[in-house]
Amino acid sequence: MIEKDKLKKYARLLMFDMKDEEYKTLQEEFDVILKQMDLLGKIPDIDKVKPMTFPYKNMDATLRDDEVGDYLTVGEVLENTKYQVGDQVKVPKVVDEDV
Repeated sequence: MIEKDKLKKYARLLMFDMKDEEYKTLQEEFDVILKQMDLLGKIPDIDKVKPMTFPYKNMDATLRDDEVGDYLTVGEVLENTKYQVGDQVKVPKVVDEDV
């Protein structure tokens, strides 16, 4: 089971806040996911199976071509930011090296 302190640390790093009782539910949900991953890992030759992109095949699906459309200039983007460094938007650090 994932420790509550570890979940709280990750929540803090992601600038996410939860009530104390919600951590118990999250721990239980992670426990189910980890058990499912363990079961999948026990399937013989699972590493030889090609990963799915979609859960089902849809032969009628068509994807549109990417087309360049209207876009914002760097100046327009920076007008909407509070913090910037040069021509880049500065955001708070959310990744910790020891995670």
